[in-house]
Amino acid sequence: MRKLLFTGFLLLAIAASHAAVVRLAPEFSFPAAGNKTQSLRSLRGQAVVLLISKSPDSRAFKKQLKYLKEIYQQFASKQVVFVAALAEGDGPVRSDIPFVVATNGPAVATAYGVQDDFALVIIGRDGNLDYQTTKVCPPERVRDVIQNSFEVQSGSRRDP
Repeated sequence: MRKLLFTGFLLLAIAASHAAVVRLAPEFSFPAAGNKTQSLRSLRGQAVVLLISKSPDSRAFKKQLKYLKEIYQQFASKQVVFVAALAEGDGPVRSDIPFVVATNGPAVATAYGVQDDFALVIIGRDGNLDYQTTKVCPPERVRDVIQNSFEVQSGSRRDP
């Protein structure tokens, strides 16, 4: 019985220590109004959906845009910021979603370790990297990650 209790306690301690591990999202900058440069750090308090792609014309980028369009209205009031970092050029992104285009797309891709043609990154309101994938992500998964991030940060000290 003692062994079982000790094992249970050990597993709980390991799980708790892993839950507390966070990864700060790599910093990047993008153009803002008035020819000023804004950074990821300045967006603390807002979730960021970052699409990294070689081109806005790539098949994966277009498919992810379609999926994001399905859930965009759900997050418009929560101040979710959508950013595109393009390796070949800096826009435009043809979408009803108001994308900010990071003009240093190759540097952003390098900062996030993206070597593929496409990546989706979700950064929480606290500036931590909540999700990253090189596959097109269905709208339900994007919505779940953002909602979970809001819930976790609202119920913990991570809330900015």
